[in-house]
Amino acid sequence: MEIFEIIGPNKLKGEIEVLGCKNAATPILAATLLTDKPCIIENLPLIEDIFRMIELLKSVGAEVDWVGKRALKIQAKNINPDGLNPDLVNKLRSSILFLGPLLSRFKKVSMPQPGGCLIGVRPLDAHLEAMEEIGAEVEKENGKLTFKMNKPRPKINLVRSKEIVLSEFSVTATENVLLSSSLIEKKTIVKIAALEPHVQDLILVLRKMGAEIKYRGPHEIEIKGKKKLNGFRHHIIYDPVEAGTYLILAGATGSKFKIKNANPNYLDLVIKKLKNFGMTFEIKKDGIIADGRNKLKAVSKIQTMPYPGIPTDLQCAFGVLATQAEGATLIHDPMFEGRLKYLEELNQIGAKIVICDPHRALIFGKTKLFGKAIKTYDLRGGAALILAALAATGKSSIDNVYQIDRGYEKIEKRLQELGARIKRSVV
Repeated sequence: MEIFEIIGPNKLKGEIEVLGCKNAATPILAATLLTDKPCIIENLPLIEDIFRMIELLKSVGAEVDWVGKRALKIQAKNINPDGLNPDLVNKLRSSILFLGPLLSRFKKVSMPQPGGCLIGVRPLDAHLEAMEEIGAEVEKENGKLTFKMNKPRPKINLVRSKEIVLSEFSVTATENVLLSSSLIEKKTIVKIAALEPHVQDLILVLRKMGAEIKYRGPHEIEIKGKKKLNGFRHHIIYDPVEAGTYLILAGATGSKFKIKNANPNYLDLVIKKLKNFGMTFEIKKDGIIADGRNKLKAVSKIQTMPYPGIPTDLQCAFGVLATQAEGATLIHDPMFEGRLKYLEELNQIGAKIVICDPHRALIFGKTKLFGKAIKTYDLRGGAALILAALAATGKSSIDNVYQIDRGYEKIEKRLQELGARIKRSVV
């Protein structure tokens, strides 16, 4: 088993680079299944979730070739949806993104329920309802889902467009509707649509492929697909969540350093909240200089919301920051009831946190954290525990490194360049 060993506290300086966005790359990889033409994707992060998506593409028969360190050429010319590897689907939540393109292209697809992080119940209801509204019949049997496009699209009214109202602001359900609708020549209107930066990046790709997509209003997207879609070349956006993680790291460790490739346009509310904590920033053409050396004061409430709100993927990092700020902060994550498990580990290393219910916690700072062996339950919680260990006094060890590797490429080596005392070990 691999662990991270960290000795703190760490004062960091220099520059750390943000890499390609995992949450943009996964649906864009799935989008290659919509066409038999060659597709080239650049700026891919070299992380576990991407490698698994590539294995899934190969399992259905797509030709996948590396044409650069972070660039893939994919051609899904002769593919078979029945070849979808069930073991990989069971392990990877993002595998649900194969549903939209395979269903749209082949009119039938079967798959087990996807796996993923242990951050609470994440039902597929939004996906199932959306696929039914598009015109699919859904069958559930022995943990397996079968979708068949063998009925006409339901008519809500006499206009030619079809309205789909999602049951929640689900990013992957929004992406699946966009993917499946890209081969439907009539207009589809998606309401209660997620508009996160990675959803916007997928829309750019689908436009390059030939789909006509426009934003109609707040969280509303209109899409008119084509019978045949083109290939594409696309450079994945830099990861806003990774950028936000490093911005918060500067505050948690009282450090000043540059986050290269951080796009402030995707982080408006994150930066505003960090300024409320007492941090300062310099916006540069190629990134952001974050300064967390001022005394931090607690922000009364951090609540996650759909974009452009605070992303749930940064809630854990904000929780660590709150332990280093004077006063009380309420953390509220209404989306996932398992997102707060990392707080139990923070309490083990000196934090003063009251977990009110599965969605809310009160964090009292400032507290001195001390090194200890701590557990990782999920990707974002694991990254947050690295932040905590870098701020703590003494030696920490963090297990289940695989979870962190799913979203952060060689994070220990990049943190070392800032001066962090962190290494990967095998036990």
